[in-house]
Amino acid sequence: MPQVTVFTKNNCVQCKMTKKYLDQLGVAFSEINIEEQPQYLAQLKEQGFKQTPVVQIEGHDAFSGFQPAALKKLTA
Repeated sequence: MPQVTVFTKNNCVQCKMTKKYLDQLGVAFSEINIEEQPQYLAQLKEQGFKQTPVVQIEGHDAFSGFQPAALKKLTA
């Protein structure tokens, strides 16, 4: 299974939904909270992201927001 990283921030509804959905799918992921680790914020901005969550899946393009269809592909 590819490595999955979810960049989140506090009080983010879409972040919570994304993490919950990944848990329901049984997909292991690493979480990086950009409010607790602000060094990642510049990296995400350089990549053009303006909202969280940002989901990086090894071998795929990163995306932002809660996208269940994209996450479901991890179990296919």
